Amino acid sequence: MLRYQFDDVPEPGELREVAPGVHWLRMPLPMALDHINLYLLEDHDGWWIVDTGIAIGPTEELWEQVFNEHLAGQPVKAVIATHYHPDHTGMAGWLCEKWRVPFYMTQGEYLSGLSFSRMKPEHFSWSSEQFLQRSGYTQDQIAQSRERFGGFGPYIKPMPTAYRRLEDGHALTINGRRWRVVVGRGHSPEHACLYCGALNVLLSGDQVIPRITSNISVMGGEPEANPLKEWLHSHEQFLDDLPEDALVLPSHNAPFYGLHHRLRQLIEHHEEHLLALEEACVDGEPTAMDLLPVLFKRELDVNQVGLALGECVAHLNYLHQRGQLQRSLDGDGRYCYQSIDETLPQRLRRQHHEAADAPPIQV
Repeated sequence: MLRYQFDDVPEPGELREVAPGVHWLRMPLPMALDHINLYLLEDHDGWWIVDTGIAIGPTEELWEQVFNEHLAGQPVKAVIATHYHPDHTGMAGWLCEKWRVPFYMTQGEYLSGLSFSRMKPEHFSWSSEQFLQRSGYTQDQIAQSRERFGGFGPYIKPMPTAYRRLEDGHALTINGRRWRVVVGRGHSPEHACLYCGALNVLLSGDQVIPRITSNISVMGGEPEANPLKEWLHSHEQFLDDLPEDALVLPSHNAPFYGLHHRLRQLIEHHEEHLLALEEACVDGEPTAMDLLPVLFKRELDVNQVGLALGECVAHLNYLHQRGQLQRSLDGDGRYCYQSIDETLPQRLRRQHHEAADAPPIQV
């Protein structure tokens, strides 16, 4: 069971100490997920910022409020980004320029951030179109995607032009405490979490969040990617490597205890989706677009379909590359999927029976 550290959340621009020298800051986001959690680590001679917020709305003004009211006259020493998504890197360039401080990130995330922040509509190529066609988009949907195509440059300040590389197992020493880099994969290429054994605190970014699940997607730039395999492997490693009783500081929702319980929930969530897709491919040969209702029961708007499709393809690539689904091109250039596990009906009946007998999961 998950247990939350607080019953409420700090107001935007306000700091709340959650562990000695570790401060929680909440910034707004202009979307359904309406906030991001950022963290400030207090050093003996200044502050380290972990993640930065998006570069639209009141974020810059809220950062100025933090500087004026909460740093006790001490400067910012460094900026860390857990991964490249714009709500995490949006203000990194501005912060590093303002304070003339180094930027810490893994190599995979830094290079991905540079690429996606500089992407333009003209970068929609034949391979982009082919990916969408093979996933089941109509020609009208492909044309609409071409019109909307672009990176996230409008949502971030220009990224820092230099960085200091974070690597799995390396450590940063902040106020005499060792923060070990723990890299997770799947949601993004090389997501950096930070664990402090002295405090038993994990800064988990988007790799482990409560209540909602991080998007695990395949995109047109790497159509045969298998991010779900990396995601599941990372979570198994976290179960082995990190303590159950750590205080988890996620990028969304609220700090919580129950790390192993949450990791198992996330693993089970995706295993259930894999099983449902495999079952849906027993009869007929659906496309990825046909299979979206299997994973998403709610109606999806035009902005949500792209992420949903990416997640569906991630699950299908996982099953296909494990040899559980076969994939073929139809006359319209679409990938169609069919289960090749002859024991699937019996296995489904057994697992459904076991699930009916199991106690409910509590969150």
